Order: sequence, then structure tokens, then C-alpha cells
Amino acid sequence: MLKLMGFHGLCIRELVPYLHGEKVGKVVGITLDDGYRNNIEHALPVLQRFGFTATCYAVSSLVGKTNAWDTSIGVPAKPLMAQGELREWGRAGMEVGAHTRTHMDLTKADAATARDEIEGCRQELEDMLGEPVRHFCYPFGEYDKAIVDQVREAGFHTAVTTNRGRASAGHDLFRLPRVPVSRTTHPGQFLQKLITAYEDQRGTDAASHDAR
Repeated sequence: MLKLMGFHGLCIRELVPYLHGEKVGKVVGITLDDGYRNNIEHALPVLQRFGFTATCYAVSSLVGKTNAWDTSIGVPAKPLMAQGELREWGRAGMEVGAHTRTHMDLTKADAATARDEIEGCRQELEDMLGEPVRHFCYPFGEYDKAIVDQVREAGFHTAVTTNRGRASAGHDLFRLPRVPVSRTTHPGQFLQKLITAYEDQRGTDAASHDAR
């Protein structure tokens, strides 16, 4: 549908010039959270078929393992990409972003632990991949002003939230909203999300996070 409508799918690295207003075009950022193996098994071939790129946010200390953070809420274990698979993802023109070391809620951590999760994730991924990791995703969509400041100070260029809405030029690059697409999203609904104000109207106000 994106291709038929003339959109070009981009990873966050390639989307940044549009968010800065340096480029204009019919583009959409594609992001995948957590680094599941199904990203490389199923998403990668589709992305390549249409000439799109995407950013996958990986949990650095769990690379090659499973989504352990979901165990307590009864979500079945699913395999995460191993280091070699993350490298393959990158060689295919895709991007790896940071999603903390253990996928913890950073707002519930003390400052030192949060810093280790943020900066440690970046370092571990850069060591694995041999290339810079510049884009971040807040686990569970949870953040506050202190966490935003830490992510910025760690040298990241952007951070995405789970606030609903369409990002545009001039948006705060450390509080980027996203449009959720799940297994239950049918084509008509996806079209509505894409070309109407549907998601913008459902958006979560970022100020509510900073007010905590």
C-alpha cells in the first residue's frame, strides 16, 4: 500500500534530514522494536522487495536470547536476533537502534542505572556491529524529562516514543511520536492512519511524561 501510494519507507537515519526540514518528499519512517528474529526472516525480504529501509531497536544484553522482560506478564518467549543476524540486517542497508541493555522502564530506575542502560546499550551494540548507533527507543514508551536529557547527553540523535501521531519537520527529535501497526490493523484502518489525522487526534501529549 505504501509503495502504491508513492511513499518511500526509510530507516530513522535516512529520515532525519526530512525531520530537520532539509529534505522534502513523500516518506515514512519504519521502525521495529526489540530485535525479534522474525524481523530478518519476514520483514527484511519485504523491505528489500520494495526498496525500503527500516530501523530495528535492539536490546543489547539480550541479543541472541529471548524477550525475558515479558516473562512476568505471561507473554511467550520469542527469539531475538543474534549478533550475526544484526550484522546481516545492517549489511542489507537497514539500521540498528538502541533499546537499552535489558528493556527496563527507565523512569523506575535511579540515575546511574538509567545511564548504564542507555550508554551501555549503545556501547555494546557498537562493539557488536562495528559502526555508530545513533537512534534510541524508550522501552514501554516510558520516559520523563530526566531520561530525555540522559539520552541526548549520551550522544543519540533521535528517540522514539509510543505517543501516537505522525511526526513532521520541526518535531522534537527526542520525543518522536509513531503510528502503531499491529497484526490486527486491517488495510482500511492502515490507510486511515496514513493519510488522515486519525493518529494525530489520538496522540498522547508528550508533556504528560515530562510533568512526572
